[in-house]
Amino acid sequence: MWFWWFMLLCDMLVPIVIVIVGRMMWKHCPKHINSLVGYRTTRSMKNMDTWQFAHDYCGKLWWKVGWVTTIASALIHIPLYHSDENTIGIAGLILVAIQCFIMVASIYPTEKALKNHFNDDGTRK
Repeated sequence: MWFWWFMLLCDMLVPIVIVIVGRMMWKHCPKHINSLVGYRTTRSMKNMDTWQFAHDYCGKLWWKVGWVTTIASALIHIPLYHSDENTIGIAGLILVAIQCFIMVASIYPTEKALKNHFNDDGTRK
């Protein structure tokens, strides 16, 4: 039973971080374009307008997706409560892999939104 609680806690880390970082990106965009902190792609770093748009868009996306994955992750763990440690561990590993994939996959809609709202030189359409 202790392993189930431990894996639940571990599997909640990624979605909770997505929620917190999403909120920070959305509400507190880094003031300067930099290569260390923030949503850093070639398209988002063209100018301050693209930088702020990318953080706003990706932050809101992470905020929504983070809450959905938090709830889904908790619900997935409930039927595993009386399972053996191997089953819980494998399910936890698969769940974290899916959460990380979702986090990385958020690049695609953000880049698509940037492309739809800005020209290649970074000016608004």
